[in-house]
Formats: sequence, C-alpha cells, structure tokens
Amino acid sequence: MDLAGKLYVIAAPSGAGKTSLVKALVENNSHLNVAISHTTRPKRPDEQDGINYHFVSAASFASMRQTGEFVEYAEVFDNLYGTSWSAIQSILDTGKDIILEIDWQGANQILKVIPDCISIFILPPSLETLQARLQHRGQDNSDIIAQRMDAAVNEVSHFSEFDFLVVNDDFDVAVADLESIIIGQGNHLSSVAQQRNLRILLNSLLST
Repeated sequence: MDLAGKLYVIAAPSGAGKTSLVKALVENNSHLNVAISHTTRPKRPDEQDGINYHFVSAASFASMRQTGEFVEYAEVFDNLYGTSWSAIQSILDTGKDIILEIDWQGANQILKVIPDCISIFILPPSLETLQARLQHRGQDNSDIIAQRMDAAVNEVSHFSEFDFLVVNDDFDVAVADLESIIIGQGNHLSSVAQQRNLRILLNSLLST
C-alpha cells in the first residue's frame, strides 16, 4: 500500500494513557485521524460502536482474519484486536495522516508491512503510577488489574523496537512531546536518545 500521508503507530502498556493522549493529539491537529480498530472485547458503558472500536463477534473477527482483511491483529487479555486495510484506506481517501492506536504486537506486524511508518511507545512514569491509574479508571477488577500489571513489564521490554519514547507523567507535556514528533522536531525523544535519558526509569519499569 502506498501511503499519501504519514502513518503513526502509537503503543503503550494498558493504563499508560495512550487513548487519552491520542484523543488530545487528534483534537489539536486536524490533519490527523485515527484508524478505528475491530475488537471482540465487550463494549464498555461509555463507548460507541464505530467510534471507539468496531465491536464484533469472535466468529466475525475470525472470518475477517481468514480473508486477509487485517493489516495487523493480536490477542490481548483474551480479546482480539485488529486494524483492517479498509480502515486505513478510508483515512487515505481523506488525505489525512493516520494514527494506529495498537499494542506492541500489532506495531511489530505493521513495521514489517509498512516499514517507513513512525512508531511511538508511551511509558508510564512508574509502575506505581500505572497501577494507580488502572485502579482509578474503575474498568477492571483486582484480578484483571494484576494481570495488566504483570503484562506491563513484558510490554515495556519492547520499547527499543520503537522510533520514539514518550513518558506520560504530565499529560500536557506528553501531548506536546507527541506533537513535536509529528512536526519533525522530536529528535530528543528518539529511542536512542531516550534510552540514555530514561535509563533509571526504564530499569525501574523492567524490574520485577
């Protein structure tokens, strides 16, 4: 697929604030649009089909996967998530740049298919803050939160596979960091630079 615009892949461990950051980024930048993913996850009370996700049955998802409709897909906490080629094409038709808000597994698949995309990984400022955010949003019980925390260490371990690293400590600063990457002024946020700048944080996030 030849992309007329730029493709940004943004991933993060659950609870790091990826969805809120992407929402703010898109609201501030009219040339950006988010490709809406398909999922077998149950719809939450505050979500709308076709706005947050395309909510589908496991059978429908399997059928789409079998017919090659997904550019990427992954299983996350017993639910399936995938981005369709048609979701990307619908944004290309508008002439806008594309954001894919996915997990590291999907990002890895995208990089193989579209290697010139720009990949960004969102880091929490600490594991304690991550857990507090998961508890505060009130979407999961304690067992699910424990699973998400266990998975977070593995997810963070893939940080070096991304082009840029952004820490979501102060929300407004994190949005500004994302915008600096979008306009081509984010060299200080490159994975190489951030592995030096965030050495202590990265070590703490990966310690178990």
